[in-house]
Amino acid sequence: MEELKNLLVEQSSKTPHVDLNQFNGELILSGKSIPENAAKIYEPILNWATEYVKDARQTTNLRLNLEYFNTASSLWLAKIIKTLTRINEPDYVLIIHLYIPLEDYDDIEEFGDIKDSFVPITDISQGALVSIGIKLYAINDNGEIIKDTFVFI
Repeated sequence: MEELKNLLVEQSSKTPHVDLNQFNGELILSGKSIPENAAKIYEPILNWATEYVKDARQTTNLRLNLEYFNTASSLWLAKIIKTLTRINEPDYVLIIHLYIPLEDYDDIEEFGDIKDSFVPITDISQGALVSIGIKLYAINDNGEIIKDTFVFI
């Protein structure tokens, strides 16, 4: 079996910056994700995640700092999250970091139960052995973190 290598892809005007590091468990996608061919961008990420879960770090941080993503990207992101929930270690943790504009954060906060706002993620994670948490960050127009909250699901 070939050794898993870090995956680094520079962003473009339509595709995100991708930095997947198997040594420290930091998986980062940032920027915009509106590719014309989502499979071309996300299939290598999904393949990488499939290999990563076989020898994951005790804490895996999936950092999704996407200012905008299209429907095709969201389907691939769901597949990637589903794959990461297959980390087969009950003492391990998968933390999904979501960065959203302050106004949207305040809307979720007003909704009451932040956990209920993420039903799609909780649906994807059904049956996961790994512990899963969501860390939600409110960011201002400069991308600075103003507030954050953490929820285990």
